[in-house]
Formats: sequence, structure tokens, C-alpha cells
Amino acid sequence: METSTEGAARPDSSAVTPEVAVDTVVVTEATAIAPASLSPSRAGDFMQCPLLYRFRVIDRLPEKPSEAATRGTLVHAVLERLFDAPAAERTAPRAKALIPGQWDRLRESRPEVVELFADDPEGERLARWLAEAESLVERWFTLEDPSRLEPAERELFVETELDSGLRLRGIIDRVDVAPTGEVRIVDYKTGKAPRPEYAEGALFQMKFYALVVWRLKKVVPRRLQLVYLGSGDVLTYDPVLADLERVERKLLALWEAIRLATETGDWRPRPTKLCGWCDHQAHCPEFGGTPPPYPLPVRAAESGQVQQGRMGPD
Repeated sequence: METSTEGAARPDSSAVTPEVAVDTVVVTEATAIAPASLSPSRAGDFMQCPLLYRFRVIDRLPEKPSEAATRGTLVHAVLERLFDAPAAERTAPRAKALIPGQWDRLRESRPEVVELFADDPEGERLARWLAEAESLVERWFTLEDPSRLEPAERELFVETELDSGLRLRGIIDRVDVAPTGEVRIVDYKTGKAPRPEYAEGALFQMKFYALVVWRLKKVVPRRLQLVYLGSGDVLTYDPVLADLERVERKLLALWEAIRLATETGDWRPRPTKLCGWCDHQAHCPEFGGTPPPYPLPVRAAESGQVQQGRMGPD
């Protein structure tokens, strides 16, 4: 649920994924509330481009929905709801039959997605788009057998506070627990699997979740599993405690960099190939734009002022 060319609503990048979560910052005329927690997607934003992090978390600039990201949101909702049915009824036809109803629910909860097909009066693009969602759902059945799965959790919100005071939070697509107590964390991706040289970036989100689970339950997940519906691949990784300790150190260093940028207002752009899909080019100096005035001074967040949740089914 986790930088992406598919849009901010449901990032499906191999770099970091996902869950889709977004930090909410209350802004007044003279001050902004400093971020108080970190999610995999926002950590990925800062690593990709500090200015992108600022635009999303501090300035909260609007972003247009995309067909790919919205399709990812829809597919995730279908796969979650399918497990409401008895095991024997978790079939591909039943899953595909859930798509129209979940699309209606998505339009009700996020009316802005209707704009995606505003120029499609005959419904031809919408029909193709829904057919692509059906194909992704159907491919899942070649990768996993839901009739043999009984998830312990679906769309699980997790949050923990490290000894440093940093709060980590996110939403895990699926948690499986074996009769022996071993934990598997599963994340669905509607994009394609990354090339091997980018696999570590793809696993960052999963190690983030594993760290939170370890901190909460004192259990190192047995397996991390990324299910790529776009290419029909399954990427797995079996973490050890040293992996999670390294991720924690990385997040603490990242948070220190975010804290410093928040205090100084020094949010530097970091140009990459992903810039071509960014909604904020008009505000980015790399494209001749000017960022909004930075709302300094920034004061510390108070209880209840900073919230975080998914954009999408998040």
C-alpha cells in the first residue's frame, strides 16, 4: 500500500510502495505544524525528492488522480473484500463481479476520480479501464490461491513509537499467521516487478512494516511478500533482526534530515526520471516554477493536530 509513475493515490513503484499514506499538516497564516510521524510513502517521497515531500506534507498541494493509481486502489479493494466470502467461493468470477460495486463505492468516497472519464461520454475508455482491472484481479489467482488463505488481518493500520520519539505508521495489505505463529506480510502491487538491481528499493516498504511489527509484537516476520499483478511475479524476502535494525537507523537519519529541513525551510529538489510524472512542476525550480512561500516559523505538533491516512483505500 507505498514514488510512482502511477500517481499519488496508490503508488505502485518498485522503489518504495504502495500503502498508500499521507501526513496531514495544519497550516496557519504564519506557522506550519511540523511533521510528527513517518510512513513508507512519505519516507520514499523524501528520499526521492525533499521538495516533493514538502509539497505533499507541508504545503499539501493538490494532486490529480491518475487512471493507473485509481485502478490500483480499485483492485486492492476487490482483493480485500473477496476474503469476506467463504473459502470455497473465493473464485476469479466472484472477484471480478465485485469490481462494479467497488468502483461505485470509490466514486462515492472520492468524487474526484469521476474526472478521469469526464471526456469519455460513450464510456469506451472506462470499459477498457475496468477490463484492465479485471485482468489484474484474474492474474492474482495464478499467483495465490485465496481458498487456501485465511488472513489474520487485511488493510491493517499499524503504528509504533521508537525510543527516539519518532512515530512510524502505515497500512499493511495483508497479514498471514501460520498455526506455528510465523508471520507473513503481503503487499499487492498492480505494476510490474522491478529489475533485480532495484529490488532493494522495492523491499524498503516491506522492511518498514516488518520493523513496526517487530516493535509492536516483538516478532520478526518470517517472510515479506510482494505480489506484482502487472507482471505476474512474486518477490519474497525473509528478514532477520539485523535487517530491521538497519532500517531503523536509516529512518532515524532520514527523520533528522526532515527535521532539519523543516526548521530551515531548505527543501531542495532532486531531479530524477520520475519528475516527468510529478504534478508539481509549476511550483518546482527545476521546471522554472516557484514554490509557495514557506510557512516559517514551524512549531512542534500537539496531540491530535497531525493525522495520517491513506489516499485511496488506505
